[in-house]
Amino acid sequence: MESGRPAHVAMLATPGMGHLIPLAELAKRLAARYSITTTLLTFASTASATQRAFLSSLPAAVSSHPLPPVDLSDLPPEAAIEARMSEECTRSLPAIATILSELRETTRLVAFVTDLFGTDAFAAARDAGVERRCLFFPGSLHSLTLFLHLPDLAASVPGEFRDLPEPIRLPGCVPIPGRDVLSPLQERASPAYGVILHLAERFLEADAFLVNSFDAVEPEAAAALSRSKPGRPPVYPLGPLIQKADSNGGGATGTTTPDRLPRVACLEWLDRQPARSVIFVSFGSGGALLAEEMRELALGLELSGQRFLWVVRSPADDAGSVSANYYDAESKKDPFAYLPEGFVERTEGVGLVVPSWAPQIEVLAHEATGGFLTHCGWNSTLESLVHGVPMVAWPLYAEQRLNAVMLAEGVGAAIRLPEVKEKETIAAVVREVMVGEGKGAAVRAKVAELQKAAAEGLREDGAATAALDGVVENWVGKN
Repeated sequence: MESGRPAHVAMLATPGMGHLIPLAELAKRLAARYSITTTLLTFASTASATQRAFLSSLPAAVSSHPLPPVDLSDLPPEAAIEARMSEECTRSLPAIATILSELRETTRLVAFVTDLFGTDAFAAARDAGVERRCLFFPGSLHSLTLFLHLPDLAASVPGEFRDLPEPIRLPGCVPIPGRDVLSPLQERASPAYGVILHLAERFLEADAFLVNSFDAVEPEAAAALSRSKPGRPPVYPLGPLIQKADSNGGGATGTTTPDRLPRVACLEWLDRQPARSVIFVSFGSGGALLAEEMRELALGLELSGQRFLWVVRSPADDAGSVSANYYDAESKKDPFAYLPEGFVERTEGVGLVVPSWAPQIEVLAHEATGGFLTHCGWNSTLESLVHGVPMVAWPLYAEQRLNAVMLAEGVGAAIRLPEVKEKETIAAVVREVMVGEGKGAAVRAKVAELQKAAAEGLREDGAATAALDGVVENWVGKN
């Protein structure tokens, strides 16, 4: 690299710990391998104690700069998450431009990186004179492919995607049923639809796509996107970018707080269970089930006869939507009040129910964990694969249904539950993933294969490391 000041990168993390964490992991890799320093720009709406604790834990080479608050009081309470995030970014553009200009004066600013909800900030970066502008895509290569084709699909597909009689076929992707595209695209009249389409139309303003995925989990999509295409920026799969487990149970996910007792209790409970015997049940920091689904899940876990660790929250019926916890992972009411009468007592010894939170990465890394009933959020998916844990897919919102299609019908790392969730089918799928000799055995074998591939990609001579070398070479030149 050039002598003098070290290269510096600015990153815009739009709301949600699921967006901030992989960007921070990328910043840590830039510091460790290339001595590149980073400034993380964060939004006021997510300036929680959890986020502050996370940011304070980062190495000195990764600093944070909170954006000033913007007034969102004119947005209706029921405004979609996507609309709120996009609007907060739009109203923060003047501040983003000012901060980038200041960084150009005080550092050797070589690039601006934003995730998908910050694509409007490319203009601010351009105005501030930042020469290289990259899109960090925190989801799968399948999702990126859908975004890249969305403007054409929106113009050519009549009616609603969910009503399409045939699956959508995109280069390198598993056929995607219309009902399994991104949930904001399910109704064209919704504000969220317009937001997602607008963001997709800005994607080609990036100089490169940095994607938190790896070739082995999406080989056909990776091959299709590796081929150059006029007008499309190059694609660099850099994943899996996840946090490492904390052996003390302090937590490595975005929903952790160091002083919570359940982290000790649930890990100690796992210590007493046989190897690969427990299915971990969690719907991420933002997900909530309907009350009837909670009941069927509880009865299904009991009926399965398998050990389980369940992170439970009060249902979405009270909160308003299955994504009601996106900005606040705390349960809105006592979740135990919604469980079937006597369930906790009947399952004592084989099951443990904890409210709101558990140290997810530590749980997935634990030798007692043998399965993961998950919402298929991409961070959770990567964490499960890195730790070799097969999945039961129960997607809720955003891109989770698309991820479930890819995991179950594509690579074979999960078994997906049917649309109607009943205790008998839940029990059957849980048993199959944990101890089944047919499809369950195949899923367990595939996940073990993907765990090895993920580790190999991150080694010194691995594919993810080589991809990141290519990105940095573009920013600063060869060493």
